Amino acid sequence: MDNIAALLSTIENDYVWGPVTILLLVGTGLYLTIGLAFMPIRKLGTGFKLLWQGRKEDRSEGDISPFNALMTAMSATVGTGNIVGVAGAIAIGGPGAIFWMWITALVGMATKYSEAVLAVKYRETDERGKHQGGPMYYIKNGLGKNWTWLAFLFALFGALAAFGIGNGVQSNAAANNIAVLFVNEGWISNESSGTVIWITGAILSILVGLVIIGGVHRIGAFAGKIVPIMTLFYVGGALLIILTNITAVPAAIWLILDHAFTGSAVAGGFVWAVIMTAIQAGVARGLFSNEAGLGTAPIAHAAAKTDDPVKQGTIAMLGTFLDTIVICSMTALVIIIMNGWTQIDPVTGDLMSKAAMTSYSFSQGLSGYGQYIVSFGMIFFTFTTIIGWSFYGERCAEYLLGVKVIIFYRIFWVAVVFLGTTLKLDVVWTIAGILNGLMAIPNLIGLLLLSPIIFKLTKDYYANKPL
Repeated sequence: MDNIAALLSTIENDYVWGPVTILLLVGTGLYLTIGLAFMPIRKLGTGFKLLWQGRKEDRSEGDISPFNALMTAMSATVGTGNIVGVAGAIAIGGPGAIFWMWITALVGMATKYSEAVLAVKYRETDERGKHQGGPMYYIKNGLGKNWTWLAFLFALFGALAAFGIGNGVQSNAAANNIAVLFVNEGWISNESSGTVIWITGAILSILVGLVIIGGVHRIGAFAGKIVPIMTLFYVGGALLIILTNITAVPAAIWLILDHAFTGSAVAGGFVWAVIMTAIQAGVARGLFSNEAGLGTAPIAHAAAKTDDPVKQGTIAMLGTFLDTIVICSMTALVIIIMNGWTQIDPVTGDLMSKAAMTSYSFSQGLSGYGQYIVSFGMIFFTFTTIIGWSFYGERCAEYLLGVKVIIFYRIFWVAVVFLGTTLKLDVVWTIAGILNGLMAIPNLIGLLLLSPIIFKLTKDYYANKPL
């Protein structure tokens, strides 16, 4: 079993999520950014304007409001990557990794924009009258029947990966986080942690079932209310620490910029090797956090009530900006200002692990309750990720097997939420990571081949409606 786990880990880290895939993801984003004449960056203000307008009821075709479509997409992306992923990037590549995470987000905005544009343009209506879209549909409808095999692969990888990366490993993280919190606070003994995990799994299953049974309308409504609240809760705590230590912010930003080009002692070795480590860590963790290029977010944006693909695309790109440029940056600044990235774990004698690093930094910044922000942030983030990914997986399954599979998929989804809290999922996590990475390949091929349509739609829209 250990040999299989080691082999799968090698496949995931060296091949599926290796330099070639990362280069393809970033390269596609850069190509789209240039092809769009940097429109996602230039029209950032327009995106927020359209988002505000998208909160209102709209009679355009679609199932949920443009605002709720973005919140549904963000419910799946705003999660452990914003807390643990940022710390992991710093632990591997030093503070300089954050700069490369920013660069990844800036080009990733063009990718996310393009995905949503195509999702709305090529979406379909199923026999229930629900709007379906995403990479499988814009590959099939945009590239033609000779490419349906590629659409099939995306849907297959998505339907399977969802149970791991978006379900079991998330519920496992939430349940164990609660158990650790209870033990650390002295509320229960270590021997009772298993019972807490079991109870947490049962409660999570029930809550998830109550949300997803209502389909896209209930998921969208839930995300539209919960995601802004939980984001403000976490960002508010981070912002309080930053404002309290505002004089340390310039030095923290300079440290990020300096280490991005000169390297960090954390990684060791030659300067160029250190810089490359920072780049790879920042890019990989940035992509893990905002999912630009994986093809998941356009599945949610395809359900938006909108009369124009470009409008929804302009809203969609805000997800990458808010996820990485805002939320991840807040986490990074807290860790650097509080010197969490230089702390030694008293148990292992090594630098603190990624989860401990973030918790330590928040507890130092907000003595007495900072660690609760991280713990409860993790719990809420993992829960909403389960909700968001249930929608993605269900849509992929429907594409493969039709609407009759939906009820069975939802039942199995709820069951896996509970099972995920009670099982050891190291191998499952690795397999899900492999499938998750494989989703990106069909999507990126579709984006590159359909890029002329993206550029034309964008040019025509902003020529007639310059906002």
